[in-house]
Amino acid sequence: MAQYAIVVWGPSESRPHGGYGDEQTQRDTMAAIRAFNDRLREAGSLVFVGGLEGSEATTVADARGSEPVISDGPYVDAKEGMNGLWIIEASDLDEALGIATEASRACDRPLEVRPFAGA
Repeated sequence: MAQYAIVVWGPSESRPHGGYGDEQTQRDTMAAIRAFNDRLREAGSLVFVGGLEGSEATTVADARGSEPVISDGPYVDAKEGMNGLWIIEASDLDEALGIATEASRACDRPLEVRPFAGA
């Protein structure tokens, strides 16, 4: 089994109702995500899942120079950013893409699927 990151993309800043429009839509979406996560756990495919705060909570650490530079805000200024991720185990990319398709439907966001190096 190989491990894959499934990255959730969406609004980079915190928005009311998580960017889902209204409170009921947000509640329904979170319920769909919890049900999806439960199915992944039961199947033994879930390694880790977590949501992220908005990009305004980001701090960048850059120690490439002679002195480290710590700065508030995202490294890249963009309208959309990484909102969360799943780490899954799948037999191959096709299986990972199937899982990602279900995840995208559950969270109503586009997702990026990327194998871990050496996978």
